[in-house]
Amino acid sequence: MDDTMRSCREFTAVLSSAAPAPGGGGAAALTAAVGTALCGMVANLTTGKKAYSAVEGDIQQLLSTTNALQGKLLDQVAADAEGFLPLAAVYALPKDAPDRAAKLVQASETACVVPLRIMELCVDALAAAGRLADIGSRLAVSDAGCAAAILGGALRAASLNVLVNTKAMGAAGAPLTERCLALLARGEAASDAVFKQVKDRLL
Repeated sequence: MDDTMRSCREFTAVLSSAAPAPGGGGAAALTAAVGTALCGMVANLTTGKKAYSAVEGDIQQLLSTTNALQGKLLDQVAADAEGFLPLAAVYALPKDAPDRAAKLVQASETACVVPLRIMELCVDALAAAGRLADIGSRLAVSDAGCAAAILGGALRAASLNVLVNTKAMGAAGAPLTERCLALLARGEAASDAVFKQVKDRLL
């Protein structure tokens, strides 16, 4: 078993355990990194090809962008687990602890930071997937569509990790909920549009 497969098996084993982290946020980040890696694959299959010389500069820029996004998303896997720790500590407090409510709001806000960042990165990656579907190698257009579908799923998963925490915040969570829903609307529209575009080209 190579190191990549071992890492995947180890992560999913921990993910499926009763450990509080990693959870949905970390899974969303890893999934989004996979979708972004597919964008990189499309770019790599396009760059240097004579038929696509007119867009070589764009492809190189997209390759640089998607590589950077992939790294940032992988960073969010561990960051999400760390961001959940303060919330786990609050949940461990007695329900009648005098400062529990205030600590819950603060910890819930902290737990929103990473999934919101994952959503932002997904939206950026979806823009790249859309561009690659337009100008990338025709032989890899299905991979651009797969990237968009995967990123859309990761975006939706990350949004739920925001909303579960803003719900616990009550009225204090309204601005974060609004930000989350705005990112969700943008990302869903982009994901659906790229998926439809690619599907229609394949039919």
